[in-house]
Amino acid sequence: MEARIDKWLWATRVFKTRTLATDACRLGRVTIDGMNVKASRTVKAGDVIEVRKPPITLTLRVVAIPANRVGAKLVPDYLEDLTTPEQRELLEMARISGFVRRQKGMGRPTKKEGREMKQFTEEAFFGFDDLDDLDDESIT
Repeated sequence: MEARIDKWLWATRVFKTRTLATDACRLGRVTIDGMNVKASRTVKAGDVIEVRKPPITLTLRVVAIPANRVGAKLVPDYLEDLTTPEQRELLEMARISGFVRRQKGMGRPTKKEGREMKQFTEEAFFGFDDLDDLDDESIT
């Protein structure tokens, strides 16, 4: 069985909408065997797909083709995640640093976000009430 790549990416919940999956293909963010693909490209079981979703690149193997969009619990039945641990680490680092450095267009931080940023950047948050508590032996 075969399916269009944009439909498969949407059905396996890699993208929230099929339009986003189509746009990713059009922008060259989806590749099969190192070649950019169009949204109309068909995929079959065994194909390895790379999807660039900044800051990481997902590597997925097609296991099966779903007839319709599947629930989140059923996704592992249709794809195998081959993404390297280094890429997952990049995603985690971006998630952690995301609320300290806001992205352009996100607007002003809410009061809650401001308190979280202040707490994160204070020394007391790291367990030190005063810089005098830091000595050379505790750092090494």
